[in-house]
Amino acid sequence: MKRTALLALLLLASACSRTDPAAQFAAAQKAFAAEDYAAARAQVLGALEGDGSNRDMLLLYARTQLRLGDGDGAQAALTHLEEAGFSGPELVHMKAKAAILRGQPQAALNLLGQDNGAEAWRLRAAAESALDNAPAALEALRRGLAANPRHYALVHDYARFLIAAQDYPAAGKAVETLRQIGPARLDTLMMTGTLAAEQGQFDGAESSYKAAAKAFPSRIEPLTALASLAEMQGRIDAAGSFVAQAAKIGPGHPEVIDLTVLLASEKGDWETVRKTLVGRETSLDPRSANAMSYAEALLRLGHPEQARAMFAQALLLSPQNPYARIMLAEAQLAVGDARSALRTVQPLSSSVLAGERELDLAVRAATAARDPSVGALTARLQSPALKLNQQLVSAGQSALVRQDWSAALAAFGKIPGHENDAEALRLMAIAASRLGQVDLAFGYADRALELAPRNADMMHTAALVRLEAGRDRDQMLRLMKQASQLDPANRLFRVDLARAVATNG
Repeated sequence: MKRTALLALLLLASACSRTDPAAQFAAAQKAFAAEDYAAARAQVLGALEGDGSNRDMLLLYARTQLRLGDGDGAQAALTHLEEAGFSGPELVHMKAKAAILRGQPQAALNLLGQDNGAEAWRLRAAAESALDNAPAALEALRRGLAANPRHYALVHDYARFLIAAQDYPAAGKAVETLRQIGPARLDTLMMTGTLAAEQGQFDGAESSYKAAAKAFPSRIEPLTALASLAEMQGRIDAAGSFVAQAAKIGPGHPEVIDLTVLLASEKGDWETVRKTLVGRETSLDPRSANAMSYAEALLRLGHPEQARAMFAQALLLSPQNPYARIMLAEAQLAVGDARSALRTVQPLSSSVLAGERELDLAVRAATAARDPSVGALTARLQSPALKLNQQLVSAGQSALVRQDWSAALAAFGKIPGHENDAEALRLMAIAASRLGQVDLAFGYADRALELAPRNADMMHTAALVRLEAGRDRDQMLRLMKQASQLDPANRLFRVDLARAVATNG
């Protein structure tokens, strides 16, 4: 938003309100303190209509825009503040934050210069994350915490980083610090819920999110979190109810759109998926859930060629994504390219973890391609053992979600052929590592990597068990770097690489 855009907003406020500027500014301050930033922005714009050069009002407007993620709007206000003589570290920090929001992270780093304060380190971490430099981001967070271990926003960002890295014990300590500093703040309640949800503690997560929704009824985040949690538990109607409530607050909010698409996809309502995303599809990351839901909608609505192109791009960028793989095979089969469909689905259908969907698709592709493998595939699909195997797979996956590592290890270990299946061994390595059975974890992970030496997931797991055990650090770092190079967009890989670099530093 340029200066002219700010002036346009002020004119709009002038047309809509003649309330006393001081009263509106007081209302804006109150809304800001209550973390109702949308209301704060509306009120401060009304106040600025009557006193457009007021530095305190412009400062609150800039702070509000930053909280709302509007870097252009914040930059417009900051320009006015500079012209009015406002200067100092806070201005620099706000300009750096605005630059990050505007997609200019390097400019933010330049602005921060040699500032060694906690807030500057927090902003450097955000800028480095935007530059996909997770090791530098983690280093900045740690240096900031060394400067001020009770800087609320910094501790919050550190907790978020640790949760993304699945380092839950360390994340728990950071969240506890948040509770000590700001127990009633929205971010504290949300981060508490997120940590609980990531550890499979759904009741605790729901309690935190509901407390946030009650305390902050104008904020969309608790409602979308509750919707996501309900969806994870298969409570689709409840998820839809939370999304509907969130849509009343912000119908065009990205999280509302994401959840609308997700729930419509699960219901097979492909027309709603298409209508929701049409016009946005060119801006979607091909690997994102929305992009692949849109591609599936095209496939289901009779546009297989377009779907094939989208899924092919997604799989190229994220070769370990099973959904992208199976949907590309479906699209290839739909356009009559059965031979390619069979090749695409083969890594999934050949696994001992394969279920009816993967095997049915492989049978259909092999039949259409007149491939001799159709007999063996059909026999597997019709085998009485398939149902038992799938019960074990389901039990193992459920145990992983609730972090019952012993149950997960037992379930996957009962699947015939698991000892020669890379994905089964990878999952067992994770479970063994979390149980502290280091030698067993190394054995599973290294065997998985031996079976699939170019698979980024296998590299990452072999590195992760070493990272968690604190052993074989050179090999750990080499494998972690290789995994990140093969799948550079994988956030888990990036944050674990940062942890690996910090450990070896």
